[in-house]
Amino acid sequence: MQHTNTSQPIFILPQETSRTTGRDAQRLNIAAAKLVAETVRTTLGPKGMDKMIVESSGDITVTNDGVTILERMQIEHPSARMVVEVAKTQEHEVGDGTTTAVVLAGEMLKLAEALLDRDIHPTIIAHGYRLAADRALAIVESLARPVTIKDRALLLKIAHTAMTGKGTEDTKEHFSSLVVDAVLRIAANAPPRRDAVTIVKMTGASVEETQLVSGIVLDKERCHPGMPVRVEEARIALLDAALEIKTTEIDAKISISDPEKLQAFLTMEERMLRGMVDKVVATGANVLFCQKGIDDLAQHFLAKCGVLAARRVRKSDMERLSQATGAQIVNSIDDLSADDLGAAGIVEEKTHGEERMLYIEGCPNARAVTLLVRGGTEHVVDEIRRALEDAVGDVVAALNDGKAVAGAGATEMELSKRLLEFATSLSGREQLAVKAFAEALEVIPTTLAENAGIDPIDALTLLKAAHDNKEVNVGINVFTGKKMDAWAEGVIEPLRIKTQAISSASEVAIMILRIDDVIAGGQEKPSGRPNPSDEL
Repeated sequence: MQHTNTSQPIFILPQETSRTTGRDAQRLNIAAAKLVAETVRTTLGPKGMDKMIVESSGDITVTNDGVTILERMQIEHPSARMVVEVAKTQEHEVGDGTTTAVVLAGEMLKLAEALLDRDIHPTIIAHGYRLAADRALAIVESLARPVTIKDRALLLKIAHTAMTGKGTEDTKEHFSSLVVDAVLRIAANAPPRRDAVTIVKMTGASVEETQLVSGIVLDKERCHPGMPVRVEEARIALLDAALEIKTTEIDAKISISDPEKLQAFLTMEERMLRGMVDKVVATGANVLFCQKGIDDLAQHFLAKCGVLAARRVRKSDMERLSQATGAQIVNSIDDLSADDLGAAGIVEEKTHGEERMLYIEGCPNARAVTLLVRGGTEHVVDEIRRALEDAVGDVVAALNDGKAVAGAGATEMELSKRLLEFATSLSGREQLAVKAFAEALEVIPTTLAENAGIDPIDALTLLKAAHDNKEVNVGINVFTGKKMDAWAEGVIEPLRIKTQAISSASEVAIMILRIDDVIAGGQEKPSGRPNPSDEL
């Protein structure tokens, strides 16, 4: 960066710094964001295609989940990464609709670029987009219909819609039923949360053998073969402390000159471990889950007392066990008492192929359930898990907000129509930005049609005519190429997918539009002699 009015240029930034300003900066940023949107666009909808991502380590991911694709691609361009954040936010808030949000953001920027070319100032476009987003959120709220915990049929349709086009075509009915049952079991005791439904994957067996466990499935096994395989009427202790002899903080050596002293030392260790086990058994516990290690000798004593124990259980699993069984996680074995124990009908180790897992079922207050996903290969199981996560997120979002809207591009078409009407009520240049925002929403039905091999212009014309005729729930049927009443046909999505996608997409579009200067710092040079290869 230099000032050239004087005879000597003045540099205020390091010489390695690159700088792009004005329209060039905007054009490059918009181009990067559009590329991200184009990457995932072909995955949208029931007829969307999958992507295969091969990482440098050789790991392969086959998916059509927008956020998974963008995360695995390791995108580096700063503006493109801002669009990836939109997908991550959508995933975090709802769990579904990531591709929709990214495609919307890309289309908003594409249409904003056309306005920039007509010399409309970025801040005017940004203001228009804000007006349009606020109005769109109000309109979509008015289009939503109520969803209650009693409406199982409607919840099944929401789960069904979430999984359409995600590699679960043949078993959608079975999976939808599992997802709704899982969420309803949690919702019976408390407001449902996505993390209360854990999805555990296991290769082997067929996809149809995916099951719902009313409790917890742990990817752990008994830590000693002498322990019982099955415990009924389990009294469960959760311990966040090691059943081991503590080592000293600093390195220390113990010199023993007399064999008798050595034996006394070993006997003392054994007595200490037996004392720890006795404390656990004294509480009445017959199942122990330990977050840290259990000494081999302690395992032997626990087995002799008929206690089933598992060690090195993850913290997240300990918390889920606490939720499901009512047990308290205790940090010191001296503090463990009968009041801290939880209960379960059965704790059992089951073998699947060569893998062993612990099932904790029949919990009195099952605020946590598990979906055990089966499938022929790792890639199949992974994609089914992602589809189930989307479906769980959708059903939970629909119940928490109590509202749902029609899918199949119907909501976007109605929003586009009403925003175009709203644009005519504005007098300034913002009108053009609101119109661009309205047209950007049409990218969703257009993409659904394109991905299904339907002429997008024909599809849009069909939908516009229907919405002008006040058919607010009419969307595109990607299997027939004709229009359909999406609500009546059961293509239904939670309201939050739409509101979050509109908010996130408009916010990132506005942020990228307002950037007119990109200053990229050079790499820091190591101290000492400069490396010739670092020079530009």
